[in-house]
Amino acid sequence: QVQLVESGGGSVQAGGSLKLSCKISGDIFNRCAMGWYRQAPGKQRELLSTINKDPIITYIDSVKGRFTISRDNDRNTVDLQMTGLKPEDTAVYYCAVMATPGCSRYWGQGTQVTVSS
Repeated sequence: QVQLVESGGGSVQAGGSLKLSCKISGDIFNRCAMGWYRQAPGKQRELLSTINKDPIITYIDSVKGRFTISRDNDRNTVDLQMTGLKPEDTAVYYCAVMATPGCSRYWGQGTQVTVSS
């Protein structure tokens, strides 16, 4: 059974930093790409960053240079280091297993990030 558990959310002032971590159980971690998403109130969930096993990494423009994704294949974790946080980064953040050939989508429960101005 695949489970994803996020941690590290919280409240921070603008310009601050937070590190989110996602622990993945099950045997898919070393085969599948992972991603971090967020969903702000009243908005659609958006994909922020992905990392596969190589690792090949992608970011959307709005977080490029501020967020860093990484994975630890020994600990089965994927982290999102966030710096230079802005109020518009306020959202619930989710880690996910990316749906690709041979890999099904799985979601974590989400962790709240609140950035105050």
